Amino acid sequence: MSVVKTAEAVCVGHPDKLCDLIADQILDDILYEDRNARVAVEVMAVGRRIIVTGEINTRARVRVRESVRTALSNAGYKPWRFLVYVWVRHQSRDISDGVSTSLEARLGDDSAYSLQGAGDQGTVYGYACTETPERLPLPLVLAHKICRRLDEAREQGTIKGIFSDGKAQVSVRYDDTGRPQAVECVVVSVQHSELKDSDELRREITSLIVGPVCAAHLPVSDETVILVNPSGRFIEGGPKADTGLTGRKLMVDTYGGLAPHGGGAFSGKDPSKVDRSGAYMARLIAKSVVDARLADECQVSISYAIGKADPVAFSVDTLGSGQYSDEILTAAAREVFNLRPAAIIDQLGLRASGFVRYSTYGHFGDRTRRWEDTFDTRHKLEKAVKTHAAQKPAIK
Repeated sequence: MSVVKTAEAVCVGHPDKLCDLIADQILDDILYEDRNARVAVEVMAVGRRIIVTGEINTRARVRVRESVRTALSNAGYKPWRFLVYVWVRHQSRDISDGVSTSLEARLGDDSAYSLQGAGDQGTVYGYACTETPERLPLPLVLAHKICRRLDEAREQGTIKGIFSDGKAQVSVRYDDTGRPQAVECVVVSVQHSELKDSDELRREITSLIVGPVCAAHLPVSDETVILVNPSGRFIEGGPKADTGLTGRKLMVDTYGGLAPHGGGAFSGKDPSKVDRSGAYMARLIAKSVVDARLADECQVSISYAIGKADPVAFSVDTLGSGQYSDEILTAAAREVFNLRPAAIIDQLGLRASGFVRYSTYGHFGDRTRRWEDTFDTRHKLEKAVKTHAAQKPAIK
């Protein structure tokens, strides 16, 4: 029995994504001067106002308004049109102390990476599948690529009269074996000038954006429904039309709603927050399982307690596609990957600035990112799995 799966993505100027961009620009500018800074900022964009609030502990000179103006310009907006309000304070000493000296360290543990505790509690998830080279669900990959090409078409002038607020949604039909068969529907909404002809815009988006993106994976047929600005005109956009807020595009940032999400956002948070660092590690583990051909699909969950270095729970779930039992894979992954926050930060190089480039088009799928590079980890995992499997029989 066939099933249709759907995912969405947004362009860089979407109000919510603009706030994520601003938050990560602030984070980057601080980390550039102080790699050990503690940053947790939230941004709201409404009308002509940008509101920044949160907690920052740093030795660097904080230049929030400069960061905001940089992000606005990079997103295609005119910074001088916006008023910026800033209300930031220091991180709570109780939180800071728990992160700086973990529960394990307070109990006398002086082993590697034991000093730093998790910056928050909660569960993070990682996911990977064989569906695409990016090891992500196809609807999400297509939606991200459409939004990226929309932004490029605006910047390069390939399509005239469009602005930076936009989004895409893609529905893909799968057969009863779980393989993608056809693109059922593509929805694209993009802000445009009052003079832009709607029929011309539809033709341009269909021929220059949707067609080329989908054709690289699945052909667009006459049966594919392509909707461009189905609400009608989209002249007023950005924060003027819709209030933006950090952390409202969690599924866009991760797996398109086609895998679990723990609820914690990424943008504006330094890596001591396991919402970000733990989720990146969970993705690396899941992708390592799939890249090692140990499963066609993998879901990883890691649960942390604030102020504690070691996670309180960890599991690998191959959703019935594993070459070995999930118990074996979980034990092997626990042996290969150090899940303490300080170890994750060190392995993935998360003290360096540069998070702003991840804030649009998803945090996963780009092989240049260290949480996507499984060259070493997949081989180590294979070896560990064989060791554990020697004691227990394989599924297949």
